[in-house]
Amino acid sequence: MIERLTRLTRRKGRADAGNAFDRRLLAPMMLGSVLNPVNSSIISVSLVPIGAAFGAPPSQTAWLVSALYLATSIGQPVMGRLIDLYGPRRLFLAGATLTGIAGLIGLLAPNLGTLIVARVVLGFGTCAGYPAAMYLIRGEARRTGQESPAAILATIAVASQTIAVIGPPLGGLLIGLGGWRSTFAVNIPLAAAGLILGVRRLPKERPLAERTGERVRLDLIGMGLFAATLVSLLLFLMEPRADRWYLPVLMAVAAAGFAVRELRAAEPFIDLRVFGGNLPLLLTYARALLVSVVSYVFLYGYTQWLQDGRGLTASQAGLAQLPMFLTGITVSTATGRRAAVRGKLLVGAVGQIVACVLLLPLQPHSAIWLLIVVGVVFGVPQGLMNLALQNAVYHQADPELMGSSAGLLRTFFYLGAIVASSANGAFFGARADTGGLHGLAWFMLAITGLCLALTLVDRSLGRIGSDDSSSAQQSTQRKAS
Repeated sequence: MIERLTRLTRRKGRADAGNAFDRRLLAPMMLGSVLNPVNSSIISVSLVPIGAAFGAPPSQTAWLVSALYLATSIGQPVMGRLIDLYGPRRLFLAGATLTGIAGLIGLLAPNLGTLIVARVVLGFGTCAGYPAAMYLIRGEARRTGQESPAAILATIAVASQTIAVIGPPLGGLLIGLGGWRSTFAVNIPLAAAGLILGVRRLPKERPLAERTGERVRLDLIGMGLFAATLVSLLLFLMEPRADRWYLPVLMAVAAAGFAVRELRAAEPFIDLRVFGGNLPLLLTYARALLVSVVSYVFLYGYTQWLQDGRGLTASQAGLAQLPMFLTGITVSTATGRRAAVRGKLLVGAVGQIVACVLLLPLQPHSAIWLLIVVGVVFGVPQGLMNLALQNAVYHQADPELMGSSAGLLRTFFYLGAIVASSANGAFFGARADTGGLHGLAWFMLAITGLCLALTLVDRSLGRIGSDDSSSAQQSTQRKAS
């Protein structure tokens, strides 16, 4: 009898292990997802030292931000599509390689233009991590039959926010020890770790063409038109002048050509017909754009003001960002296991409004405690909204297009970062002064007010979470029967 019970226990243990998420995937998934956040947060304290080194005003150093996000905005859906076709392993390894190359270019860059090139390469290098992670989560959900991996999604979100916490103080420390070039060089060991983890832990998959027996074509024309649309938009936003009227025209022509191409292509780069019939997903992308504009204006604009307007050093400015990131981690950890998103988005939008209002009384002599309060309040929406948007896409997107859909979410985040970078360059003149900060605060209030309105009118958000509970109960009933 004892031997029989032992055999049954071992058999049940093996079955449970087979139905559990493969924890070996967590390390490469988290590392790939944090490569972009760490470079975003580190550069926030590097802009002023880089500007001083090359004699460049904020309007020029803003290209270091925009270049990364332009490349990432184009690369995310491209990588997502390639991951859907070829699996995550190959693209993850290619991205890690490009990340290391970008770190080397930045370490040796002789001028601002070369640094911008390094950021472009870095943008393409950090594209693969997030869509690869979402692809793996969906694959594990299909394998295990557990369709609500809220804990795994929360783990990735908390990892991204944790590395963002480390980013500003780490950047300040690196600048103090080895100058701003060390903030680029840090990508070399990160890339090496990504290559090792990718080779050892990511599963090998046969390409989609081999699995289905059908020939798969890449929509290179669609990709080119998509890139032309974004490049034209960025070039105009960075310097919106009347004599550059041709850029919006070029953007409109490229966008129209892209839409026509994708609607007619047999295997489109982005299937607009699918997204056109999925209004909740489109609204989620719109909210992601608005949320990221406010987040990145604060991350870069406020950090530059702390140094130029408030007179803090790069290390001190990095430490001043800690309250925001620590609050974000705490909020994400406390709420991450709940799949419901509507309440998180509403509270997050209100939190952004309150935080923007707190920027208006800031002056060059403002007390440190007030700076801490601003960071804490901004941390609440940071902890709520990013994870809520990620959960929304996971439940709203077509499972067969999860890589592409996740890549598009990040694309809209990075489009918001591009708009934020342009706004920072427009409101700040030769330096990040207090008047420019107040102008940015009013700009952010308008953006986050629109985000709140979009969330209030979208009733479909209320179904996310309740559906999961029903699915979980049905799954439990099936197993019991």
